[in-house]
Amino acid sequence: MNRMAHEWARDRGGVSSSAAATGPGAIPDTAGGLLSWAKAALTEAGIANAENEAVWLLESSLDVNRLELMVHRARRVPEEERTRTVTLIRRRAAREPLQYLLGTQEFCGLEFEVGPAALIPRPETELLVQTILGCPLPSDRPLIADMGTGSGCIAVALAQALPGATVYAIDRSRTALDLARRNAARHGVTARVVLLEGDLCEPLRDAGLEGALSAMVSNPPYIPDGELFGLQPEVSRYEPRLALAGGADGLGVVRRLIAGAAGFLLPSGILALEVGQGQAPAVRRFALEQGDFEHVQTRLDDQGIERAVCLKRKG
Repeated sequence: MNRMAHEWARDRGGVSSSAAATGPGAIPDTAGGLLSWAKAALTEAGIANAENEAVWLLESSLDVNRLELMVHRARRVPEEERTRTVTLIRRRAAREPLQYLLGTQEFCGLEFEVGPAALIPRPETELLVQTILGCPLPSDRPLIADMGTGSGCIAVALAQALPGATVYAIDRSRTALDLARRNAARHGVTARVVLLEGDLCEPLRDAGLEGALSAMVSNPPYIPDGELFGLQPEVSRYEPRLALAGGADGLGVVRRLIAGAAGFLLPSGILALEVGQGQAPAVRRFALEQGDFEHVQTRLDDQGIERAVCLKRKG
């Protein structure tokens, strides 16, 4: 039992809910009152899942689980924990992403540290990992590059799933690479996730990896610049623009990746790209026009959107 839960369980009587703080704008000082206040604050802020998010944030700030929170609703919350809770709720009401506040996000069955240095891992991006794992690779000890690694979720998931693989995790952001480094250590794959700082293929060239890779994978920025401010506040205000903005039509970085990837892939090497809604036909067309790739498959996400485009280098 954690420290706070032990203290709560030790004093079942606590104080009655009538002891909660009162008055205009006052913050309740019991667990139940604080939970009700949090739910109301998040609802007013337009948070769709306000009730569950209030519970999750109180679980984190008070170091208790949902059952303990419900059983000890009348228990007075110490000032330090109450202040921490109010701060978290107010940040979430300002539309800071829940995952940044909790500090973690699940991806491919693994828990990753997350923060504002990188995009929050999303379920649809798991399609990229599934695509690489489902393709025959031209080596039994593959070298794989994760272009724009961010939190390192793709690189770490692939290293976990492919014990013989070495994954080069590339990003322009040093703070993102620091986050990826911690996630690689968290899952015990530091020795096989090589972090490289730089823009797209340049670090691969510096490392002498021309013609050496079995696969390249990327969740690149693909939001058209003009659409950024129309995104949810959690995305437009808090997630890094570098990982979102894809140029006028959203495909600027995607085209650069396709144009540069063939020089680093082995014959029959795989290039897997996440793309936005409606972008897959243009991506396939550009890749075929380049002449170095053939289209293998395009996978749909849970909304039926063409999300992961898989290409194979000719030869």
